[in-house]
Amino acid sequence: MKEILLRLAWKFGGFAPFRLANRRRALVLTYHRFSADGADRTTSAEMFEWQLHYLTRRYQVVPLSLIADCLAQRRELPSRAVAITIDDGYRDAFEIAFPLLRKYHAPATLFAVTDFTDQKIWLWPDKARFICLHTSSQNSEITLGGEQRRMNLTDHEARLQAADRINDALKLLPTDEREARLSRIATMLKVALPALPPPDYSAATWEQLREMAAAGIEIGSHTVTHPILTTLEPAQLDAELRESRARLTAGLHREVKLFCYPNGDSDRRVRAAAGRAGYQCAATCEPGLIEQNSPLLALPRIHTERDPAHFAQSTSGFELRKNRLRNALRPALSG
Repeated sequence: MKEILLRLAWKFGGFAPFRLANRRRALVLTYHRFSADGADRTTSAEMFEWQLHYLTRRYQVVPLSLIADCLAQRRELPSRAVAITIDDGYRDAFEIAFPLLRKYHAPATLFAVTDFTDQKIWLWPDKARFICLHTSSQNSEITLGGEQRRMNLTDHEARLQAADRINDALKLLPTDEREARLSRIATMLKVALPALPPPDYSAATWEQLREMAAAGIEIGSHTVTHPILTTLEPAQLDAELRESRARLTAGLHREVKLFCYPNGDSDRRVRAAAGRAGYQCAATCEPGLIEQNSPLLALPRIHTERDPAHFAQSTSGFELRKNRLRNALRPALSG
């Protein structure tokens, strides 16, 4: 019933009043992976084109730096502003998303992990996905968080869900310990992890980043190795923030002032370090719209949905209001 009501609201313009009410707030959208067909939770080329068509007809698609400049200078945000951001810097951002962004003359910001761009590392969450998708096991017992957990690996979606469980259990561990655990899991499931990511998990090259930057795509930092920054010691934290910015500046021959926290995780200490490293603004994964007083180093974003009705709902601000109302009513209902 909820899905039917959602689709009716979308079909008959039910989200337009919320777009109007939120026109003075800026919307920042989060994307990660793209593909031709939308497999493995990626955004398909067809859906991304539909979303760009939808956005360019209803919003002003602006660079994230414009929103940051308005906040920094206390200027009024542009009416109906939306910024597109792409995390991590996978090759599919160049191959799938970039041609469509050019077609619709839509600016965007891509946050790159510099060791990943340098072809030195995997992005660590991909290792669990690779292991779970390539093992011949159908079920397995894995120790996670000090507990034995049975992993269902009987079909493709179950394997992706198993990878999610592994990543959730490992994300707060120190880097060396996390890598050691992933190696043990690979051995247990009889999967040989390549030293570098295979094509499906590979990064855009420096040449591709420079081509995107020359065409108006802003390139921001997403650290050197994509760690959870709240787990790092001060020296490691500063190195991740400063070295990635310096590497991008050298590789792109232009100033880099935009940042995104890996996994969206930050705290007061991490945000202060981002400011000291020279970033003008930093994006989180906290859901919300940007207002005139939003903190530059903790900008909220909206995670994109992969079907039209849910996309229209989330971008309009209706979903945020619905969730706030639900959270407000929960104590009364539970009492």
